[in-house]
Amino acid sequence: MIRTPEIAVIGGTGLAKLEGIEILESKWPTTRFGETSSPLIFGRFKSREIVFLPRHGEDHHIPPHKINYRANLYALKQAGVRSVVAVNAVGGITEAMAPRKICIPDQIIDYTSGREHTFFDGSQDRVSHIDFTMPYHPNVRNKLLEAARTLGVPFNNKAVYGATQGPRLETSAEIDKLERDGCDIVGMTGMPEASLARELGLEYASVALVVNWGAGRSDEVLTLNVLKVHLDAGLVKVKELLHQVIPIL
Repeated sequence: MIRTPEIAVIGGTGLAKLEGIEILESKWPTTRFGETSSPLIFGRFKSREIVFLPRHGEDHHIPPHKINYRANLYALKQAGVRSVVAVNAVGGITEAMAPRKICIPDQIIDYTSGREHTFFDGSQDRVSHIDFTMPYHPNVRNKLLEAARTLGVPFNNKAVYGATQGPRLETSAEIDKLERDGCDIVGMTGMPEASLARELGLEYASVALVVNWGAGRSDEVLTLNVLKVHLDAGLVKVKELLHQVIPIL
């Protein structure tokens, strides 16, 4: 019998499947916000009932600006999820954020536009505002930090995530601006995922894997092959971290 899963993992680029999960059920949920990126994968992972959802779809066909973030998060809430670990592939801006580094961001700046970014769309009978001072939930975030320290995985314990629209990569001038704004890493899927989770009362935090230098931060030409080399190498440590953190959430 499947118990109500309290933990969800949202997989990013390169993590369309979760190794080690004993799949019990896979089903498309029904939400009033439309379809999720893929069926929800219900299973057991390290003796815990969890849900896995690849945000780009099982075959990685959904670009960042077309992801139905509202349906994804709402479906997880409907399934009974309490805590969410989101895996994000990002670019490095500051010196400490070299390719293959793992970081656990503590802040985010939203540069996206045109995305369905809230459940408070005017259909409610009141105006609602969430406290987003600390965008990542301290419970999940601290467990991620604890797991990384236990593993001895090199990681950065804080970072400001700059969420850009995509799907194109940024110009070097844009990366310079992001750094002036205080961003350490840049990605395309951090928002509105984090704020939607907060609106639903989900405990949400991110594991960010740096897969490339931001534009102008390296002489290396940004190609899909280069990104894949860093992604594949870094995901080994990310998967170890997931194995470590899920039992203690």
